[in-house]
Amino acid sequence: MARISDETRRGNEAAIRNVMERLLAGDVPPGGKCDIKALAAQAGVARTGFYPKKNRDGSPRPGPYQHLAEEFERRLAKLRETGVIPDPRAAQIERLKNQVAGLRERVAACDEQISGLTHFREQALSQIAAQRMEIERLRDVLATPTNVHALPNSSGASAPQGSCS
Repeated sequence: MARISDETRRGNEAAIRNVMERLLAGDVPPGGKCDIKALAAQAGVARTGFYPKKNRDGSPRPGPYQHLAEEFERRLAKLRETGVIPDPRAAQIERLKNQVAGLRERVAACDEQISGLTHFREQALSQIAAQRMEIERLRDVLATPTNVHALPNSSGASAPQGSCS
């Protein structure tokens, strides 16, 4: 692979920094993410330049743009720590995760409430059935003839004999 000239490298670094500023400001291309892949594609450089390389003897050496990738990742992490998510798609995912968590809590609370109301309904129906049975029993008692008769009312009668008065 041919080596690039210093002038080309400086031009690529300037393009990478320009794209880095746009991505971190939230200007993410449609369908893209705020990551190294988008950074390389938008700057028009190979993504492999952002990662470490190996010499012929196997020893590691930094990629030509690895320092820019590290700076990008560091700045992106700093933005996320402050609560700013420059990638609208990632922000939407985070918002939806929070919304799902809230909805799960609401569903759990509703399930608990439904369980309590179901238990209350069962108790109420049981009490109503017991009261109905008692009412039917009392009606049956009133409806059956008995050997008890009412005494005649003697409102005009005189005092009984042998009274103490």
